[in-house]
Amino acid sequence: MAVKNIMIVGVGGQGTLLTSRILGGLAIEAGYDVKLSEVHGMAQRGGSVVTFVRYGENVHEPIVEEGQADIIIAFEKLEALRYAHFLKKDGALIVNDWRIDPMPVVIGAAEYPVDIIENLEKEYNVFSVNATEEAKKLGNSRVFNLIVLGVAAKHMDFTQQQWHDVIKNTVPPKTVDINISAFNAGYGL
Repeated sequence: MAVKNIMIVGVGGQGTLLTSRILGGLAIEAGYDVKLSEVHGMAQRGGSVVTFVRYGENVHEPIVEEGQADIIIAFEKLEALRYAHFLKKDGALIVNDWRIDPMPVVIGAAEYPVDIIENLEKEYNVFSVNATEEAKKLGNSRVFNLIVLGVAAKHMDFTQQQWHDVIKNTVPPKTVDINISAFNAGYGL
């Protein structure tokens, strides 16, 4: 199998690291060589966070080069715009249709771009979901990242049961049920 390149992008506090641990754990369980690059950017709340997950028969380095990502999982739409150029021509861009204003926008030094998803759709294969609203329907807005991951899972070669097993082994025990429910909600979209 050729190496699969996954990027997970978001804002500090959105669960990018948990998501990369789930995906990395899944690939290890499936018998692949896996390389993770935990954080690029400011991991504190509000800063841009990027994680790379690369898996395959033989992976030499953790970094995904521009134009090489098979899948980009974006937990916030400005982060999707910021990193879309890393996507391969036929790659999938999974975007949570959610806005978090970065500090330059908050202080009035910059404008938040309009029509981000519509503009990305002109150039990329975009799968958009309002995962934050979907998570609120489940009663816990914090599990939106598992909804986005569920959408992304449809673009990967693992079974739903494989995902469930790794989620159970990765998230805190008291949150297993809500995280599985969130993943299933995304997987069903």
